[in-house]
Amino acid sequence: MKKSFAYPYGVWMVIFILAPILLVGVYAFTSGDGHFTLHNFTYLPGYLPVFGRSFWLALISTAVCLLLGYPMAYIMSQLSASRQSLCMMLIMLPMWMNFLLRTYAWMSILENNGFLNQFFRQIGLISFLQTQFAYPLDYIPLINTSGAVVLGMVYNFLPFMVLPIYTVLIKLDSKLIEAAQDLGAPTHLVFRRVIFPLSLPGVISGITMVFVPSVSTFVISQMLGSGKYLLVGDLIDLQFMGGAYNPHLGSAIALVMMLLIFLCMWVMNKFDDGTSEQGGLML
Repeated sequence: MKKSFAYPYGVWMVIFILAPILLVGVYAFTSGDGHFTLHNFTYLPGYLPVFGRSFWLALISTAVCLLLGYPMAYIMSQLSASRQSLCMMLIMLPMWMNFLLRTYAWMSILENNGFLNQFFRQIGLISFLQTQFAYPLDYIPLINTSGAVVLGMVYNFLPFMVLPIYTVLIKLDSKLIEAAQDLGAPTHLVFRRVIFPLSLPGVISGITMVFVPSVSTFVISQMLGSGKYLLVGDLIDLQFMGGAYNPHLGSAIALVMMLLIFLCMWVMNKFDDGTSEQGGLML
C-alpha cells in the first residue's frame, strides 16, 4: 500500500528527469539526419577555455560562499530561537524575489553610472584617482568584469551554503563541545577538532549546492558580464537559442558538462565517508 504512494514520484522522475537526459544523450550521439555519430564531440577541445573559465569562476564563487557562509551559519546557530528565525527570514527574503530581478538590481548598482560609481564621485574617490594617479575615466569599471560575475554568483547562491551548514550546526551535541572545553582545549582547538569535523556533511552539501549552479549558470554571466566572459551555460544556450542553432552540439556539450559535474560530486562525497559524527573527537 505504501509503495503505491511512490508511483506518482516515479512517473515524475521518468518524465521530467530521465526522459530529458535520455533526449540529450540521443541528440549528442546523432547528426542532423538522425544517424549515429561522434562528430559532435570533436568540437569540444576548442571549448576547453570556456570549460576552464566556468570551473574557475565557480570554484572562486564556492570558496567565497564558504568563507562567508560558514561564519554566518555558526553565528546563527549560537543565537536564541527567535533571533535564529529572524536571521533565517533575512537570508531567505531575497530568494522570494525573482532571480532575474535580483540580477537586474546588481546591474543598476554596478553600471558605470550606477549607485556605487555615483557614491564614489560624491566622496571624491574618482577625482582623487584622477588628480593623484592620472586616472583616465570618470567611473570605476565594475560591471562587465569577471568580478561582477562572481559577485552575482555569490549573492544568488550564498543561501545554499548557509542553510545546510546551519542545519548541521544546530544539531551538534553540546556535550561534545563542553567535554572538549572541560579537558582544557582552547576555543580555536575546539572548533578545529570538534565543531568543524562534525559540520563537514553540511559543508559538503553547501559546496555541492553552490558549485553545481555556479558552473552551469548563464543568466548571471550574460547580464553582469555582458557576454565577455562566456561560460559553459552560455555556450549551451547559444547552441539551442542562438543564431547558430545546433542542438546536437549543444547536447554534446551538456552531456560532457553533466559528466564533469557528477565527477566533481563523486569526489566531494569521498570526503564525507559517513564517519564525521564520530571523527570529530578523533582528529
